[in-house]
Amino acid sequence: MPNFEKKQEVIQEIREKVTQSASMVLVDARGLTVLEDTKLRKVLREAGVDYKVYKNTMINFAIKDTDSEGLAPYLEGPTAVAFSYDEATKAASLINKQLKDMPNLEFKAGVVEGVLYDAEGMIAIADIPSREVLLSRLLGSLKSPVSSFARVLNALAEEMDKNSGGTTETVAAEAPAEAVEVAETPEATEAAGTAEAPETVEAPEAAEEAESAAPEATETPEAE
Repeated sequence: MPNFEKKQEVIQEIREKVTQSASMVLVDARGLTVLEDTKLRKVLREAGVDYKVYKNTMINFAIKDTDSEGLAPYLEGPTAVAFSYDEATKAASLINKQLKDMPNLEFKAGVVEGVLYDAEGMIAIADIPSREVLLSRLLGSLKSPVSSFARVLNALAEEMDKNSGGTTETVAAEAPAEAVEVAETPEATEAAGTAEAPETVEAPEAAEEAESAAPEATETPEAE
């Protein structure tokens, strides 16, 4: 394959990463030892960050007419590029953590979600907590009032148990038994008996009125 075509492939590779990534970070890693470089690559790879060394001319062609075009003035000396896809600040944060153990590693510049930052700006970006950390803090702050409210309710329930002389579980368990005992008392039995319908008894006055209302039988004269 001609050299020109190889260059075009590299330029296209960089351009695709630029357009697909959430951030693009340029670093100067020429002072790293082999062990340091290997460690840095491993840390970034395991976190899903794409890290690779490219020629400045290739990077310059690839970033033209993109949000990362402002990085062109920083393309001097050997340049390694880190691309973050899922978390915009991830590459900067991971690289920043390695600076303590790798003093020869330096930020050049970077573009995070379309905004250009110089070396100092990238260090500031690296200190921003990740989305997971921010969500964890938010959930923690939301749980705190709920937990306090639950403790208050529990304290009120315990106070009510003390005033009633027993726990709510004991009262609930004894309630059916008491109901049965009340139903079996003599008063309850008598009340149940009175609830039955009484037998119909013919009133004496009604019987007398019926007799008086009937006409007296007249004797039929015997035929002579």
